[in-house]
Amino acid sequence: MSQAYSDPTKADDKWSLPDAEIFHSSDYGHDLELDEDGERAFPAGFYYWYCLPGCLPDSSPIGPFETEAAAIEALREEG
Repeated sequence: MSQAYSDPTKADDKWSLPDAEIFHSSDYGHDLELDEDGERAFPAGFYYWYCLPGCLPDSSPIGPFETEAAAIEALREEG
């Protein structure tokens, strides 16, 4: 899991914290969740959601994306 700024200009502000996390959901491991229809809730790929470091997410996961860079790009286009 990594952290990112939805507005990259805030990265230089010493009083600003990253406002999103980027994570990978895989076909294996503890993050395999099924929805009510038995389908994968989070297909394999990279996702982002809004949150501050050490806090619970403020949004649902958005994705999947093929790469972490693609997830960050989408985050910044939306923000």
